[in-house]
This record gives sequence, structure tokens and C-alpha cells, in this order.
Amino acid sequence: MSSLFSWKVHTSGDVVAPDERLSWPRTIGIGLQHIAAMFGATFLVPIITGMSPTTTLFFSGIGTMLFLLITKNRVPSYLGSSFAFLAPIAAAKADGGMGAALGGVVAAGVILALIGLIVRAVGMKWIEWMLPPVVTGAIVMVIGLNLAGAAKNNLAAGPLVGIITLAAIALIAAISHGFLGRISIFVGIVIGYAVALGMGDVKTDGIKGAKWVALPTFTSPTFNGNAIILFLPVVLVLIAENVGHVKAVAAITGRNLDDEIGNALLADGLATTLAGAGGGSGTTTYAENIGVMAATKVYSTAAYWIAGIGAVVLSLSPKFGAVLSATPTGALGGAGVALFGMIGVLGARIWIEAKVDFANSSNLIIVASALVIGIADISWTKGDFTFSGIINATVVAIVGYRVLHSLSKR
Repeated sequence: MSSLFSWKVHTSGDVVAPDERLSWPRTIGIGLQHIAAMFGATFLVPIITGMSPTTTLFFSGIGTMLFLLITKNRVPSYLGSSFAFLAPIAAAKADGGMGAALGGVVAAGVILALIGLIVRAVGMKWIEWMLPPVVTGAIVMVIGLNLAGAAKNNLAAGPLVGIITLAAIALIAAISHGFLGRISIFVGIVIGYAVALGMGDVKTDGIKGAKWVALPTFTSPTFNGNAIILFLPVVLVLIAENVGHVKAVAAITGRNLDDEIGNALLADGLATTLAGAGGGSGTTTYAENIGVMAATKVYSTAAYWIAGIGAVVLSLSPKFGAVLSATPTGALGGAGVALFGMIGVLGARIWIEAKVDFANSSNLIIVASALVIGIADISWTKGDFTFSGIINATVVAIVGYRVLHSLSKR
């Protein structure tokens, strides 16, 4: 254990490796940058879903430290709220309340952890077989665009604030090409919040009554089979995100980290399970923090320990959480228009980067069918279980790809 927390002091070269560190003051500074990078995205999920922001931040910090322990400080990463949970949490809440949504988060975490154990035992070739880019891209796009209706409803609740928020996000993203551009959605929400506050549309009673320092509020999950089914596609997205993160870190550090992919999946699964068990959102590795590493060339895991500890400290302020929870609905609507659309476009990015061939009629019909089923939320009920559009689209994408491509090779 002592060797795990013994980083070599960096002495030469531009790149600070995961097992190295700068001086502690500079390491703390880099850690604070990581907190700022994850901040906007991590808080958007609880703000949009109605979860406790401080509880989510608490488990985000705990999950990050757990991830670093399990990957033996070889994979620098921050675990923040995953946008992939937005749609199933919203659907599960509408049917069974927050407890059912948290039960789904726990189930997703357990499944991901088990997959991590399997990958550690037999490798990940089977994942690559099951989730080729054409399938992964379709699932990611469906998860984003399935939420278009939620964005519309929130925007309708405060159209002026929503439009200002959306315009601010767009302008910040266009003008700033640095760190500010990376957190444009969060900054846009802050601007929309300020406008609504000036208009008197923000309810401040909860803010005034909240304590400055206290433990986060913990909420227990309940387990409902109907709700748990909604979260199964999220597991596939988390697999893709974690594998992509480990490979990205390996590429930029010049180290082979394939043997840590199973550990990364296990760690994120356990972190998600822990978060769901206490009232937080599911977690994933963060591209925003990859951006900080690329900009600073500091890949030291010591900085991520600072970020994880810092997140836990910030989570101990209920007043801070109350400010976030009072975010006006119109601002959420404006942010949702941009955010949910961006998640959808990430699916297209997967296709582009993998050079998916849409001249292939099998690829085309699989994606076309999955998108319509998922976006229109074409559902069906069997007994006590309702299979939502996202579930059905996922099944069509995975099973359809294997069946049609097997037939086409005959």
C-alpha cells in the first residue's frame, strides 16, 4: 500500500507520467483544475434528474479514489456523473419514484462490475464482437435523442430563460476554444440562472434554510424489475466509455494498459453501485479530464487523488447543493436542447471515427430502425414489464447486427 502512494518526483521532459508527480503545490493546482473540468457535467445529471447534487458529488469523489485504488494508480481518471443515466432515471422516476431509479443505478453498477471481472478473466474480444462501432454509435445516439421531449417540456416552462441559456452556451462554445469552451453548458446554465434570479423566478427559500456544513443526504434504493430493465443499455455505453478512456490514456502516455481494462470496468461498476445505494447518480470516466491532461501534459494520478478528496470536501456544503437544486426549469430546458443533442451527435462521431460503411444495407437498416424505435420511444408491455424504446432499440441494434451480417456472409 505504501508503494501505491509513492510517486516519483518528475525531473525532466514535458510529460508527467501517471506514476510521477510535480511538487505538491503544483500537483494540488492540477487537481483543482480537474475538479473544475468535471464540475459542470457532474452536476448537470443531478440537477436535471432531481437527485441531490452534493450526494452525487460525494460519491463522485469516493468513486474516483476507488477507481485509482483498483487500477493501482496506473490509469489517471475522474469518475463523474454519466449522461447515459439521464433517460432511464427520468423514466424510472416517472414510474416508481427516485427509489426505483436508484435501484436501476445499483443494478447497472453490479452488472458492469461483473463484466469487469469477466474481462479480467477472459479478455475483451467478446465485447468488441458484441459492440462494433455501428451498434455503439446507434445506442449512444438513441440515449441522447430519446430525451428530446424532456428538453422541450423544460424549455416550455421558461422559454425566455431557456433561449438565453441556449444562446449563451452556443456563443461561449463558438468564442472560447480553451477550458471555458469545455464547460460551456455549465456556464450557460449559470448565465440563465442569473437572468432568472434577476427576474425573480428562482425560489430561494431552500437556499436560505440550508446549512453551510453538513453530511450529504443519503437515499436508499428500491428494486423494481421494470425499472432495472431500463438501465441495461446504459451498461453498454459505460463499457464503451471506459474502454475508450483506457485506450486514450494508453495512447497519450505510450503505455500498454490493456490489462487494466477489466479493472477499470470493475472499478466503475463498484463506484456506480455505491453511488446508487446512497442516492447518487451512476459514474463514468470523463473526457473533460482527458482534455486537462492533454493541455497540461500532466498524467499524474496524484492530481486525481487531490480531485477526489476535493470533491468530497465540496459535497459537505448543503447550501451549495441548495443553490444548484434551485436551478430554474427554463435554464435546464435550454441546456437540455444542447446537451441531449450533443449526446446524439457523439453517436455519429463514433461512426465517423470508425468509418462505418452506410453503403452497406445491413448497417443502414439496423441504424435506421434503432433510431426510430428509440427516438419515438416505441414500447411494448409483457406482463409486469414494459420494454421502453431505448431497450428495444438496443436489442434491435445488437441482435440485428449479428443476424443480418451473419446472413450476408453466406
